[in-house]
Amino acid sequence: MLASDTQVSQDIVLTSLDGDEVAIKANEKPLVLYFFAPWCQICHMSIGNLQSIYEKNSDIDVIAVALDFTEQDEVLRFTKQHQLTFPVVYGNERIKQELMVSGYPSYYVLNEDNNVESKSMGYSTELGIYLRAL
Repeated sequence: MLASDTQVSQDIVLTSLDGDEVAIKANEKPLVLYFFAPWCQICHMSIGNLQSIYEKNSDIDVIAVALDFTEQDEVLRFTKQHQLTFPVVYGNERIKQELMVSGYPSYYVLNEDNNVESKSMGYSTELGIYLRAL
């Protein structure tokens, strides 16, 4: 897993489920990057906690990055099943390698300078995600 205080390239742009380009960079507030795979059972269990945080806290941005899927429909089904309202993008090998994502789910919190403030892997409670993002 990537070391804290590492700066993430600010030129990473991924495609959303709607076909829009989404820049992977924090702005005025912390950005929680949630890396998941549609087949990951722990991702299915934890994504609701992330959705809840997003709905309750306007001081945190969230982008979910799908990796290790075989068809885009898998990602669409995952998103619909969990009624996600934050941006979901299709990941690629570049971001997976740059952030050294090695398991799912993985959480990275980026500050306004796009530095990794905190990171974790595995199930996390709503409170756990929120505290990492502060």
